[in-house]
Formats: sequence, C-alpha cells, structure tokens
Amino acid sequence: MRTVTFILIDQMLSTGTMLPLEMLRGAESRARTEGKSEPLQLHTVSIDGQPVRSRSGFSLTPDLALENAPDSDIIYLPALWRNPRPALRRSAPLLAWLKQQAGRGAAISAVGTGVCFLAEAGLLNGKPATTHWHYFERFAADYPQVKLKRQYFITQADKLFCAASVNALADVTVHLIRQLYGPAVASHVERNFSHEIRRPFEEIAYSEGAVHLHPDEDIVQAQTWLKQHCSEDVKLSEVASHFDMSVRSFNRRFKLATGQTPLQYLQNVRIDMARELLQSSNLSVNEIAEKVGYQDMGHFTALFKKFLSTTPSEYRTTVRAKLFRVNT
Repeated sequence: MRTVTFILIDQMLSTGTMLPLEMLRGAESRARTEGKSEPLQLHTVSIDGQPVRSRSGFSLTPDLALENAPDSDIIYLPALWRNPRPALRRSAPLLAWLKQQAGRGAAISAVGTGVCFLAEAGLLNGKPATTHWHYFERFAADYPQVKLKRQYFITQADKLFCAASVNALADVTVHLIRQLYGPAVASHVERNFSHEIRRPFEEIAYSEGAVHLHPDEDIVQAQTWLKQHCSEDVKLSEVASHFDMSVRSFNRRFKLATGQTPLQYLQNVRIDMARELLQSSNLSVNEIAEKVGYQDMGHFTALFKKFLSTTPSEYRTTVRAKLFRVNT
C-alpha cells in the first residue's frame, strides 16, 4: 500500500490539494476495475491536527496531526496566497519532517509558493525549482542557492517536484499515476480531468536526476536503456545479459521494482511513444507502428487498445478535436 500525505496549512489554496487528491482517487478506482489491487492510503495532515482555514474561507479538517503522520511515499505541499513568510515562520516541525521524509526517499510535490517549504528546508539547495511567477523575485532573493527556472512550469530534481500552477500540478500528478499504475490508468485519469491535448510530462518539465519510484538502481538503468532502444528489435535475454543478470533474475527484479515484467514495461514505453506521435505528428498509424517497433499492425492496434482502451485512430481523433474544430 502506498501512502500519500497532503499537508494542510492556514491560508492555503485548496485546489492544490483537492485536485491531486481527486485524481489519485480516480486512479485508484480505475486501477481496481483493471484488477490492480494496490490501494492508496491518503491522509490529510496539519501541523497541530487542528482544522485550517483556506484562502477562500472554507475550513479544512485534517485526518492527523503532523506528529502522528505516517512515513509517506508521496507528499503534496499546497500553495499559499501571496506572501508565505508568516506560514514558514510557524512551520519548523513541518520543515524537519520534510527533511526526514525526503531522506527516506519520499516523492514530494509542491505547487506555487508551497515550493518555499522545500527551499526553506534546504532540500532544493543546488537544485532546480520553479514557483508562481508573482513570487519569482522574492524567491530568488531568499533562496540564492536554488537554481530558479523561470521559463519552466515544472521542475524535477530526484524526487522533488515543483509546479508553478495548479494545471502544472495536474501534469505532475498524471506522471506519478503513470509510475504507480501504468499508462492506461494515467491516460484514463488525464482524459477525465483534462480532455484537451496536453504535452507529456517529459517534454514540459525541467528534470535533473529524474528517478523512478523504487530504489533498485540496476533496474532504473535497465528502464532507461529500454526507453532509449524501444524502437529497435529488443531481445530481453540480451538486455538481461547487458546488465549482468540471468533472464530469471532480471524478470524477478524488474517485476519486484516496477510491478511489471520487462516485456510489459517495453510495451508501455512503445505505446506511450505512439501516443505522443499520434498527438504531434502527421505520420500514418502504420508508420507510427513501425517507428515504435511493431511490424504487425493488428498486434499494435490490439496492444494500444489494451493499454489505452481506444484504438490509435480513435485516440488521434479525440486528442485533436479541439485543434481542428471549425466554428460555423
């Protein structure tokens, strides 16, 4: 079971919590219908366990106080309206907890001025970050050791994600859902919460030291290798040998780390590449199938439908609908 913790802070913008929470619930529900049994344990936490008041005036009641918060796999930090300095001064226990959780390998996502909590904890020193455009100058002055990337809406440094806006946070959440549950579930959530064309996380994020949500470094390298060679005729026995493993050991470690076999992962990568080409190119479906390593058009179409619950042609029609709609 993966544990996801949402931090609640007085004067927070609640959309930075509610949107990813609902997206993750949607992912969990979709995964269940596909027979994936790994549930998510979602918690809301305030520093003292007391309700907080959002910027819009609504009272948000947490599940737990920070001292009772469990070790987490994923943590979300909300944005605050305008100046976050007063909240930062009251947040010493939170900053210590964030450092502890980061040391344990938690993925931490912050949106807008919520990025200041990561910076104040020293977790972004020497690393890239972004924040809300209104706070660029103050952030750069307060945290000169952080590499502020003003032109990016998303940055990733190891397992630290910074989003400049709630829309960017949605893209980060889709990226995390892909790692938790695979592309089919992520695509389902993305289409339900944001029907328009969106560029993939990998194209819009500034990434430095991007990692997967597991600690097996050999398998991380194998995943990178498979992504780089996905359009080729890949023989998994040769991949296993390349990483000094037997086929049996490679399959076992890969499945343990990622929840997928190497073949399933390779298929995911290829279908994801096909999805991007269907969005952004004018190549025919046959040409795209060949570019992602499939000579058999029927096999490619069946796999695409298995992973994304739609055919390649139907997917292209759906994602391009807004681009090519003509008002009459």
